[in-house]
Amino acid sequence: MSPPTGGGNLRESLRTQLWPVPLVATLGAMILGQLVPYVDRQLEDHLPAVVAGFLFGGGPTAAQAVMQTIAGSLVTVTSLTFSLTVVTLQLASSQFSPRLLRTFSRDAFVHNTLALFLATFVFSLTVLRSIRAETSEGDGFVPRIAITVGFGLTLASVIVLVFFLDHLATQIRVETMMRDVHDEADQAIERIFPRDENPRPAELSGSRPGAVLINSAVSGFLLGIDAKAACAAAVETDTLVVIDAMPGDSLISGVPFARAWPADGHALDGQRVTDLSGGLTDSLAKGFERTSTWDAGFGLQQLLDVASRALSPGINDPTTAVHALGHISAVLCTLAARHTGPKLYVDEQDRPRVILNYPTFENLLDQVMRQVIRYAMDDPRTAERVVRMLRELSWVVGPGPHSSAVKTKVAAARIAIAAADLSDDEKRRLQSECEAAAAAGSGSWPAR
Repeated sequence: MSPPTGGGNLRESLRTQLWPVPLVATLGAMILGQLVPYVDRQLEDHLPAVVAGFLFGGGPTAAQAVMQTIAGSLVTVTSLTFSLTVVTLQLASSQFSPRLLRTFSRDAFVHNTLALFLATFVFSLTVLRSIRAETSEGDGFVPRIAITVGFGLTLASVIVLVFFLDHLATQIRVETMMRDVHDEADQAIERIFPRDENPRPAELSGSRPGAVLINSAVSGFLLGIDAKAACAAAVETDTLVVIDAMPGDSLISGVPFARAWPADGHALDGQRVTDLSGGLTDSLAKGFERTSTWDAGFGLQQLLDVASRALSPGINDPTTAVHALGHISAVLCTLAARHTGPKLYVDEQDRPRVILNYPTFENLLDQVMRQVIRYAMDDPRTAERVVRMLRELSWVVGPGPHSSAVKTKVAAARIAIAAADLSDDEKRRLQSECEAAAAAGSGSWPAR
């Protein structure tokens, strides 16, 4: 699958902003606040008695008082909601990881709650303008349907506020955050490495002569690459392109991010390099922060951050670290069954044109183990969970192509356990767990 530079990343960007849904709701409420009083005026003397009995029955003064009360109370409630949301974001950033803020800011329940509160406030103000008291210059007008709608929106806002407080109390729990990150990681894996995909073999070798380095024209995080646009640039310049940078990598202006070879055997001149560089730059999606859209390792990094922060002396919460390692193990086991690594894209004549670099299972396993060996092996519980994770991975990969990478990490865990600040009994127990992890690769799963 070819990641788009615009649509997917634009949707992801909008989902993580608090303003789009409330803004649309506010504009809709403003229009509705003009439309409903107009309907009121048209139906003023034509409503059945049964229907009229359910509508607001007060005069202009009472109607103005009701709408003013609704507008004033909704401003207070909206301020409270914003304050609670900001406090939650601050707590998540300081207690767990700054990279978890995206999980909160993309919460649809928060967006819809703010939208309802602001829409009710704007609708009430707009309807308030249409209420007229009877004077010598004209008859009074009370938009009874509009006021009843405002009353209904207010009741809905009160109910939603209760659910919002319950939702916030649930979302702030670290187990909920890790579950959400795990779900995002699984979705990213399915998007990047589909279950039924068997990509063409792609060799990222720099030994082929005649390579020309393509420098980045911008700085920022690489969010994704549009393979179709990159192929079009390669076809136009008749080149084979290898994009070394992976989604999640940091691009630096003036630093190479890709290599190109002439497909026609002629050396690449300055104009072809310029055209290719411009085309490849247009195919890149850049941003100021990593996202999970096309970044296979971002979810793992978020879970690793939670585990590392939980093991810091200031927090000292090994239970959270153990739970995070459980999620990490599940994500890695999912990756073990997929075709990971670089992907080759061809043109209409089936000629190789672009190789996009994606992480392999070995890359992601190494990303995890480098961090957990550094922070998790001095605590008995987290060290045991690391070894159990390797045992689970050994069982899943079996004697397959990933077995050597897992065996290497089991050996690294043995060395880390021997050097850890643990009692001799703990070390012997963990070493026996390492033996069980090694045996799991050959189909042996002894009882604990």
